[in-house]
Amino acid sequence: MDYSGLKIPNHVAIIVDGNGRWAKERGMTRLQGHDAGFENLVSLSKYILSKGVKYLSLYVFSTENFKREKAEVDHLMDLFVLLYRDKLREFMRNNIRVIFSGRDEPLPKKVLKARDELVRETANNTGGTINFCMNYGGRAEILDAVKKIVASGEDVSGWQESDFAKYLYQDLPDVDLMIRTSGELRLSNFLLWQNSYAEFYFPETKFPDFHEADFDRAIVEYTKRDRRFGGIKK
Repeated sequence: MDYSGLKIPNHVAIIVDGNGRWAKERGMTRLQGHDAGFENLVSLSKYILSKGVKYLSLYVFSTENFKREKAEVDHLMDLFVLLYRDKLREFMRNNIRVIFSGRDEPLPKKVLKARDELVRETANNTGGTINFCMNYGGRAEILDAVKKIVASGEDVSGWQESDFAKYLYQDLPDVDLMIRTSGELRLSNFLLWQNSYAEFYFPETKFPDFHEADFDRAIVEYTKRDRRFGGIKK
């Protein structure tokens, strides 16, 4: 699609949702649904960044997701390792920088190792940034930031919001467009600080079927929005 004349958000965030229900509708297992979702993840991410988006945050695993069945959690951990190792060349070829938001514990060592290698190898890429939110929770991020500030002993009496934001997992621009696939109308503890003035878009499409044309429709809708910040149009 021709993007001329459309407003391009600087930072897009996506809650990757609906893999399990997508699989159930097709008589498949939840694990097969996650496989399909992960297959879509990289190709869609490349497309989004190619359209001028500078930052893409993907909610791929929340802190609460560890409460799921062990077999499902183990399968997801294996998928993360495969994604981070097997797609390294693809990220390098497309000049994409990869970073992560979330807590280390209780992620398996194999996931942490693959994650850290991907971050290290792509650190100097300049073609856009993918922020994988893994073992992530918005409240946990704010709490962890407060703990860092207390430990630093800094005088915060004169701080602005931007000073606090530097202590979050990643110092990124605020989200402009937040997409949650599968029709659910919740933030689910995702980027609570960064989504303060984001435009929300909730397509019915489940993530394995959310492709380039679906993202195009999201951008058309975003372009129509009259964005206001505290009542002030920008």
